Amino acid sequence: MVATTLMPLVVGNWKMHGLSASLAEIRLLAAMLEGVELACDVAICPPATLLRSVSEALEESVIAVGGQDCRPEPSGAYTGDVSAEMIRDAGATLVIVGHSERRGFHGETDELVREKAAAAHRAGLVSIICIGETEAQRDAGNTLDVIRSQLDGSVPATSTAGNTVLAYEPVWAIGSGRTPTEEQIGEVHDVIRSHLTSGLGRDADEIRLLYGGSMKPQNAASILKIPNVDGGLVGQASLSAKDFLGIIAVFAPL
Repeated sequence: MVATTLMPLVVGNWKMHGLSASLAEIRLLAAMLEGVELACDVAICPPATLLRSVSEALEESVIAVGGQDCRPEPSGAYTGDVSAEMIRDAGATLVIVGHSERRGFHGETDELVREKAAAAHRAGLVSIICIGETEAQRDAGNTLDVIRSQLDGSVPATSTAGNTVLAYEPVWAIGSGRTPTEEQIGEVHDVIRSHLTSGLGRDADEIRLLYGGSMKPQNAASILKIPNVDGGLVGQASLSAKDFLGIIAVFAPL
């Protein structure tokens, strides 16, 4: 079991995967965790089309449910968008904002990410704010400056340990099979912690910092033992109950 001063959090981001038949994996994971004394919190973020169904399937489970994105406004003429209030109404308690795929494919800025995180707080959701550098930024030696800038621009003043989680996802590692070294991950997480503390005060010491980027059962234990890594934001591996359980088991051997 990994030692940490915070309750770790393991979040599965299903991205644009999952149909009704995928609920079988959700129910299987819930069954595998039934009666298990977990040493971490667990959440699944399915696509919006499955939010209500997943919430109902996990109603009696320890697994929380989250959305993958939200619009800042509570309602309005925004065809195809989903508000934080809608996500909450569908049974979720968390929402991811600022994922690199949103920043990259949709041109989302730090300012917009900050507005989305504030909207999540308004709706009573925990915001999982994603930050991370591109390969070009890493190669140019700008990683830490990029991280500090994203923190300054993306974290709203409403953020507290109770309503905010930070997820560091090096863009070049997401879905690539490549993983930064433990030293690289530790350096960034240490900077995130110290920068949050200087900006938000003592409460920032209790904000959970997740690592995301090609995390899988084979490398989870070594990553999750790094100081200031308080859990993981898991992509591909979370689609399989067995693989996701292999990551959760780092905190609660099953």
